[in-house]
Amino acid sequence: MTNNIAKNIDIPESTTVEFKQSLSEMDDIIVAVAAFANTDGGRIYIGVSDVGEVIGLQIGKGTIENLANKIAQHTEPKIQPRITVKKVGGKQIIIVEVKRSTTGPVLADGRPYKRVGKTSPKMGKDEHERMVLEKHKGKYYFDEQICDGAKISDINKEKLVTFIKEAKQERGLSVSAGLSVTDILRKLKLIKDGKLTNGAILLFGKDTQDFFLQSELKAIRFKGLDETKPMLDFKTIGGDAITLLKKAEDFIFDHIPMQAWIENGKLQRQEKWLFPPKAIREALANALAHRDYNSSGKVQVRIFDDRLEVWNPGLLSPPLTLEKLKSKHDSMPRNPLIAKMFFWIKYAEDVGSGTNKIIQWCKEWGLPEPTYEEAGASFVTVFHNPKTEGSQNVSEISVQKGDQKSTQKSAQKILGLVAQNKFITRAELAKEMGLSDSGVKKQLKQLQAKGVLKRIGPDKGGHWEVSADV
Repeated sequence: MTNNIAKNIDIPESTTVEFKQSLSEMDDIIVAVAAFANTDGGRIYIGVSDVGEVIGLQIGKGTIENLANKIAQHTEPKIQPRITVKKVGGKQIIIVEVKRSTTGPVLADGRPYKRVGKTSPKMGKDEHERMVLEKHKGKYYFDEQICDGAKISDINKEKLVTFIKEAKQERGLSVSAGLSVTDILRKLKLIKDGKLTNGAILLFGKDTQDFFLQSELKAIRFKGLDETKPMLDFKTIGGDAITLLKKAEDFIFDHIPMQAWIENGKLQRQEKWLFPPKAIREALANALAHRDYNSSGKVQVRIFDDRLEVWNPGLLSPPLTLEKLKSKHDSMPRNPLIAKMFFWIKYAEDVGSGTNKIIQWCKEWGLPEPTYEEAGASFVTVFHNPKTEGSQNVSEISVQKGDQKSTQKSAQKILGLVAQNKFITRAELAKEMGLSDSGVKKQLKQLQAKGVLKRIGPDKGGHWEVSADV
C-alpha cells in the first residue's frame, strides 16, 4: 500500500479534506472540526503531512477517547465526530469524520469558523448572524411573523380572489374563492394565532407601504454601461409583491429591445425579446421572495446598454454559495410564504431549481450564462447582452430597421379580431396572432394612442371599440 494518502483516496487537501501531522496540532484540529461542521462537513487525516505523505502516529489506549473529549469540550454545540484508526503502509493514522451541522453555527473556543478551500478562516460577524437566524428560521421568517396593527380590512379581497382563481388554474390549488377572506388566508397559512402575518400584507395588502416602506421597488434605465451615466428613466414602484413583480416586468419590457422579423411561409411576425421573459420573471420573483425585509434597502432593477441587473437586499443564507446556485441545491427562501404564493401562480419554480432554470433559459435563448453576485449586502442576478458595441445597443438598431409593413399587418389583424369579438381578451389576441402577451400589449397601446381603438369600461368586464373612421 502506498504512503501517499492523497493518492490512496484520490483527492488532495480541499474544502472537505484536511491533513494534520500530529495530535500536537490540537487547536488547529478543533478549528477544522468547527469549520467543516459550518460548511459541508469533511475529514481530518491526522498523521499525514501537508503534501500527503503518511508520517504515522503512536496511538495509545486512551488516545482516541482523549481526542473525542477535547473536541467535545472545545466546541459549542458539542461535536462528536466519527473517529477511526487506519493503517497505511504499515503506519497508523487517525481519521476524524465531521458532518455538516443541522443545528446552527458551531463555535470553536467561542469563535465561528468556516471552510474556504484548504483553509479554515474565522467567520465574519454578518455571516455568523445569518447562520444563527437560519437556525431559528421557523421563528424568524419575516413573512411568517405577525404584522402589528394589521386588520382583515387591510386586505384587498379582489386581489386575493383573483389570486385564488389563477392559482387553481395554474397549479390546481384546492381553495375555494367563495370562502371568506379570513378562511382563505388561514388556508394559505397567512394567518397566525388569529392575526395577519407580514406575508398577508406584503402579498395582498391594500396599502402595503403603509406597513413596510422598504417593500417598494426601484427601477432605473441608465444610459451607457455604468451607474455614473445619466438616468434615462427612474421609477419608484409601490404596491403588493405581485403588483411589484408585474410593474417591474412592464418597466423592463419598456426598456429592452424586441427583435422582429418575417420568416418565409409564416403569416405572423416573429418576435423575440432581448432576454427571455420567463427568466426575467423568475429573477424578479426570487428577488422579492429572498430579500431581507429587515433591511431598509429596496429591490432594484437596473438596465444598462449591455446588461440587466436585479438586486435584492440580503446575501445568500448558509450553506448556499454562489457556486452551488449553478447545481442542485436546497430551496432556502428567506420568505417561504411569498415564495409559495409565487409558485402557485407560476411566477416562480419550486425546490431550488429557479437559478438553474434561469441559466437554462438564457442558454436556450442564445445568450451567455447569467451571473450571480454578492455586492455589499445585496444579491444580484445579471443578464448579459452580448450584442453591445461601445454604448450603442445593436439589438435596438435592428428593431429600428425592422419591417414597418409587418407592424402594420399585426395592427390590422388586431382590429379585425376585435371587430369580430369586441370582448376578446389580450391573452386570446396573443394566442390568435402567435405573439407574446407583451407584444400584443404594445400594439394595443399604439392603436389606442392613435385613436383607432378604444377601451370601454374596466379591464375585466369591459370591451373594445374600433373607431368608425377605420
